[in-house]
Amino acid sequence: MSTRTEKVNSLLEHEVGKIIRRDFTFAPDILITLTRIETSSNMIDAKAYISIFPEEKSEGILNALQKSVYDIQYEINRTLRMRPIPKIRFIKEKEIASAARIEELLAKDSKYLDIEKD
Repeated sequence: MSTRTEKVNSLLEHEVGKIIRRDFTFAPDILITLTRIETSSNMIDAKAYISIFPEEKSEGILNALQKSVYDIQYEINRTLRMRPIPKIRFIKEKEIASAARIEELLAKDSKYLDIEKD
């Protein structure tokens, strides 16, 4: 990955995260995290990976974000004044969910191991 792409990823991650925190309100029991942004080498497309907890709410939240993507891109253009502005697509972060599931299973295993030691 080039230095330019890394800088664009970092800038976009900062700006998109700020916009989501400022402009979107979800139920207080929902946790949304922008985990990373991956911009294509030609700067045309960008994937914004979103982690959502609880997982059952992820489809609705991703749809809401995707419906507002043009407003988000407008804000980014206004703030960063860069050309081209990558077309953002929100994607559910699967790596975080997998890691959480693995931690859950390990916690169960260690719980059972602790019981056996006693």
